[in-house]
Amino acid sequence: MNTNIDSAFLIQIFLALLCAGLIAFTVTPIVRVLAYKIGAVDVPKDNRRMHKKPMPLLGGLAIFTGVTIAGVIFCDLTITTITAWLGGLIIILLGIFDDRFALNPWFKLVFQILAAAIPVMLGGVRIEQINLFGHYVRFGVLAIPITIFWIAGMTNAINLIDGLDGLACGVTAICSASLLIVTLLHAELPIAMVTAILTGACIGFLPFNANPAKIFMGDTGALFLGYMLSVISIIGFFKMTAMVSFLIPIIIFGYPLFDTCFAFLRRILAGRSPFSADRGHLHHRIIDMGFNVRQSVTILYCICSILGILAIMLSEEQTVASIIILVCALVIGLFNYVLVKNKNTRDLTGLSPEKQEEPKDKNNAPKE
Repeated sequence: MNTNIDSAFLIQIFLALLCAGLIAFTVTPIVRVLAYKIGAVDVPKDNRRMHKKPMPLLGGLAIFTGVTIAGVIFCDLTITTITAWLGGLIIILLGIFDDRFALNPWFKLVFQILAAAIPVMLGGVRIEQINLFGHYVRFGVLAIPITIFWIAGMTNAINLIDGLDGLACGVTAICSASLLIVTLLHAELPIAMVTAILTGACIGFLPFNANPAKIFMGDTGALFLGYMLSVISIIGFFKMTAMVSFLIPIIIFGYPLFDTCFAFLRRILAGRSPFSADRGHLHHRIIDMGFNVRQSVTILYCICSILGILAIMLSEEQTVASIIILVCALVIGLFNYVLVKNKNTRDLTGLSPEKQEEPKDKNNAPKE
């Protein structure tokens, strides 16, 4: 760890994370009541949805509350943080209306671009260049559209993977924690504080969102988390001078980015809108292999954690160690896939969901 970071700052980081988590945890039951009151409820009306009964949305409002209050307490209120928060507020308001009224995807995209433009145009949050293995690539006039595209893309990426209990929130917590470690290693102290707060807010909400979920984040949470991750990555990583710094956020966000790109390509090739919903996401495919929700979420958590470890190692320029980790992960993943792709083999692994035996007759049936 960088010796410029003293123990007092690490204590502040922990307190900020704890504060955001406690606030999000405390506010979530209130938000749950509010969701029922205003009718922001997700009804399982198609086979894409894994839940069997109506579930309240708006959970992202609790995360936003935790981030906002902890941010005011622990963060320096610079033009960058203020404009990023204003953009996040637009995303939250957009998500609330979408959770309640199911807005048109193209209409939502317009407001996502508007939210992205606020920190870009007013706060100086821009991807102006990247260090490509020792050679700087400067974007010039393209910096603004590239940055807005990145923010809007990441905003939708987290939203698209929000299909299982605790998936998007847990993935964001893992990605944010990975970013936090990298920022601490490189003594990026202001951005480390923001990242710690986001991590804490996700952890605080997760007990209500993990399977079996009591509340969903909805677009309110998924869009906000994607927006925050994208802005944090620009401020803290695309401006680093390390040779592979631009790869760090791409690797950390590898799972949601891959799933989003594949979903858009799949839909476009099928002649449909890239924003049309389908049941072809990676979490759906894992479910269709025979895993239950908890097992599927755990698998995707592991993938995100491995990518996070890779990014941390690369940030320290430990390329050989990163390659070894990647090869080991791929080999182990391949062996696991071979084992579980067949139902009979999967039964032997103990990964198949256990089935409760039905009573043979009424006399043997358990009493209520």
